[in-house]
Amino acid sequence: MDLLQEGVDPSVIALWLGHESVETTQIYLDANLTLKQGILDRTTPPNGKPGRYRPDDRLLAFLKNL
Repeated sequence: MDLLQEGVDPSVIALWLGHESVETTQIYLDANLTLKQGILDRTTPPNGKPGRYRPDDRLLAFLKNL
């Protein structure tokens, strides 16, 4: 994970780890929730406001009653 965070390409990491394919390495890369959250924190949808979506109580009640 440190290598990925430092900008090393996932295909290079896969080679170093001896993985047969990048897909095998991807399993480990998907597991880093801190990295994912950091990326999400730096993105904002067009015409959107920054931050995490928080549904209102009405929507939560509707979903709960499905």
